[in-house]
Amino acid sequence: MKEHRAGFALVTTFGLGYLRPASGTWGSMPPVLLAAGLIAGGAGPVESPWVYNGVMAAVIAVFSLACITMGDHAEVRFLRKDPGTVVADETAGQAIVLLALPTEGLLTTPRAALTLLGAFLVFRLMDIIKPPPARGIQRVPGGWGILLDDLVAGLYALIVVQLGVRWALGTVG
Repeated sequence: MKEHRAGFALVTTFGLGYLRPASGTWGSMPPVLLAAGLIAGGAGPVESPWVYNGVMAAVIAVFSLACITMGDHAEVRFLRKDPGTVVADETAGQAIVLLALPTEGLLTTPRAALTLLGAFLVFRLMDIIKPPPARGIQRVPGGWGILLDDLVAGLYALIVVQLGVRWALGTVG
């Protein structure tokens, strides 16, 4: 029983999945706040890329594993496929966008804030509209179905943020 309690804590991103409205938005916030804290503390992707990207990779791994291992239990407990209370998928997907952020977008505090805000907003948009094949991937059963569409949305958002920051700063023609 304790295993399930710990599993549900992770799969709901420590209870954020219970917040309304927009539980997915709440679940997307922790990686952005963690990234901001790392950057402010001098362990961002410019100063300490191994530390920063290692932390983001750990977030992806831990919350992905929570979805995979607890997804079936969560669907039974909340009586629906991909329940909104499960937000570990958003936490993992958002962390993908924050991997290897463009250095140019982090050189000043205002740029870093805009880059992180952009990463958050673009991921939320991609997660909501679910461009192909993300929407179709949701049909995969259990925890994998809960997770995979958000990882795809995270990859799409990563590409948009990488290109968008570089274009906005004139480093891509």
